[in-house]
Amino acid sequence: MTKTDSTGTWRYRWAHRRNERLRQAYRAAESAWRQRDGELRRLRAVAAGFGGDPGPDPGLPLALAPDERVHWAVPAARLVEVRHAVVLPAPELTVTLGGTPRRTRRPDGVRVADTGLAVVTNRRLVLLGGRGRRDWAYGRMTGLAHDPAAPVTLIQVLDRRAASGLLLPPAAAAEFRFTLTLAFADAIEQRPAIVAQLDELIAEHAQVRPFRPEIATPAQARFTARVPGGRRTVAVAAAGALLVPAVLLDSDPPVSPGIEVAVAATPHTAAADPAAERPRPHRSAAADAAAPEVTATPVARSPKPRRATGATPSARDRFCGAPRNPFGYDYCGGERVHHPDEAICAWFSCGQDFWLGEGYLVQCRDGSVSLSGGQPDACARHRGVRRTVWS
Repeated sequence: MTKTDSTGTWRYRWAHRRNERLRQAYRAAESAWRQRDGELRRLRAVAAGFGGDPGPDPGLPLALAPDERVHWAVPAARLVEVRHAVVLPAPELTVTLGGTPRRTRRPDGVRVADTGLAVVTNRRLVLLGGRGRRDWAYGRMTGLAHDPAAPVTLIQVLDRRAASGLLLPPAAAAEFRFTLTLAFADAIEQRPAIVAQLDELIAEHAQVRPFRPEIATPAQARFTARVPGGRRTVAVAAAGALLVPAVLLDSDPPVSPGIEVAVAATPHTAAADPAAERPRPHRSAAADAAAPEVTATPVARSPKPRRATGATPSARDRFCGAPRNPFGYDYCGGERVHHPDEAICAWFSCGQDFWLGEGYLVQCRDGSVSLSGGQPDACARHRGVRRTVWS
């Protein structure tokens, strides 16, 4: 049986193309999400087991203390020094997942002083260079800064006034920074804070897992799908249809040669006016004296009235789409809300079992709010998490 246009073979082709595009987009998003999730879980496993079994002796030309262990080593590291005095921020226990820096050249004001092997132990960072050894002990470290655009890490310690650091190969910069952060946190007995931070990042990443798209059916196809190019072609044609009349209205109308009238540039004379050749009726002198003299006075045009301007636009909504509330909760950004006000349900749509949540305040995809933010089953009954509510 041949399919007619009532069933619409073009509708089936449209549904097939749309489902294929949705499937490819979903697979790409799912692959990126899984890659990020695997990296976060790998870092979490490394942080949890950091500082355990030291393993075999790496055989490095470095004398270690009895309780000193080597965690990481990379060759082709360069020692850099800052030419001017700087004050670096205090070392922070923050896991940075920004990826590998793209720029390989060193920043301005930084010079290369040596090249050698960089070693991270549980007590210090060491560079074994051709001109000697440079140590940065964790206990004497006062400043630490990672360049976001270049694989450069600068360090300040108590026994040296000038800041110095390492310029690493770009492929090893991310792993070096994570290992150095773990080693410093373990030295000051704050490694559980790194593990907790990674757990929170894993929970937040689980909330943004892409959803499988709904299957498009032939009945959803619009008539514009039959036009080559679809809605884009229809939009261009509609714009052209509106543009042509506008061009025609702005253009001058055509003038026929037979009706063209030439206007002289000289003043109008009485001889040119046929009415001036007619004899004027005789009037008495008394009538001429009684008749008032009429002079042509130019009439001034009244100015075109201007349209009154409206009131100034209202101020930008500082709640970023959230309901206006006296607590200052919004969707713009700030700090997470772990303990919301008791009257929050009078301003927001609270979900079922709202006060039983043990996380922070989030908005679910159905519009309700929940206190399950950061939990693996956040907004499980409300189609997942949409965004975080901030204070």
